Amino acid sequence: MSDLPERFTGSFTQQEPIPEAGIAAALAVLSHGRLHRYNTAPGEIAETVRLEEEFAALTGARYCLAVASGGYALACALRALQVQPGEPVLTNAFTLAPVPGAIASTGARPVFVEVTEDLVLDFAHLEVMARQTGARLLMLSHMRGHLCDMEALVVLCDRLGLTIIEDCAHTMGAAWKGVASGRHGRIACYSMQTYKHINAGEGGFLISDDAEVMARAVLLSGSYMLYGSHRAGPPPEAFEAVRLQTPNVSGRMDNLRAAILRPQLALLEERVARWAERYRVLEAGLDGVPGLRLVARPAEERYVGSSFQFRLPDWSPARIGAFLRRTLDRGVELKWFGAPQPVAFTSRYQHWHYAAPQPLPQTDRVLAGLVDMRVPLTFSLEDCAQIARILRAEALAVGQGPEPEAVDLPLIQ
Repeated sequence: MSDLPERFTGSFTQQEPIPEAGIAAALAVLSHGRLHRYNTAPGEIAETVRLEEEFAALTGARYCLAVASGGYALACALRALQVQPGEPVLTNAFTLAPVPGAIASTGARPVFVEVTEDLVLDFAHLEVMARQTGARLLMLSHMRGHLCDMEALVVLCDRLGLTIIEDCAHTMGAAWKGVASGRHGRIACYSMQTYKHINAGEGGFLISDDAEVMARAVLLSGSYMLYGSHRAGPPPEAFEAVRLQTPNVSGRMDNLRAAILRPQLALLEERVARWAERYRVLEAGLDGVPGLRLVARPAEERYVGSSFQFRLPDWSPARIGAFLRRTLDRGVELKWFGAPQPVAFTSRYQHWHYAAPQPLPQTDRVLAGLVDMRVPLTFSLEDCAQIARILRAEALAVGQGPEPEAVDLPLIQ
């Protein structure tokens, strides 16, 4: 028997293959060459149109628009709500760069709101910032799949006069008290980027029950005067007042990506269940480790465990750096939101200088010890158990040992 510590050999960036039905549908689109969503043969219903209808039915939304990316969806939602240059838009301080990036791309001003130790929006600070700025829009990021009390938030936002845009990039398939994520705000945005819950490389959805807002979104996406083909869009009369006033900011989804995505919608429920199994194995394996705190998941929340977070709240940067290096040496790739500089996809609000962020001490304390890990469905339950064993062993070794010297952080995609 070897005395060497066990090492994980799986890939944290390897997704499952596209379903055979998606590959066949994509080949059919390539064969006929009509990739543009408005380029159809007589009597043909475009793949993109069918995808929009199917996602609207899945979420219970009245209207759905498929676009080029989740980031485009966020900016399109803001423009559809007629955001103005310089206007403050509230958003979580714990989010990813495309969220404040979408706000800044419209000329609006991101205003960050503190987050709690459970990684959700701090309602008390939200009220302070709403009153201080006079903001009318909240771009709520369900960052890493963590849902706040959505019923309470809606009541608070109604009182404050805030319109909610839900960023559901990490919560497609999630729900709060049985209500699908994305169905509490005026408009919701989703992503189909490779590491999300259905995979087209890139892609996005907007959903809403508001006909005027969605008419603007359809026009913004680059429909020209072809909006009548949007079977999941508002009726023609909704476009009359806005069709000559709304700029074209083209960001359409194409039929190739829609063909890849449609079969994956039918797999979403199964994927959510499989992610939950993996999340629970990781959670059980790390429960009770001294100095390591798991993130509480409310009973009202149906979450999608496509990533896993835990906190090392009392650890020094040197100790966390040593932990990251040791776990990487054993094949486990972790991200740290307390790193002094952005690393790959991981950055935090202080790094986004274009937003002129103000200090947020509560969020700083939370992010200083926040560790993040992808959980692709290519991992088996046994893989997750092994990862948990490695994390537990290294957390005990580093956390209970002497203060280490500072180390260079590993560069991970």
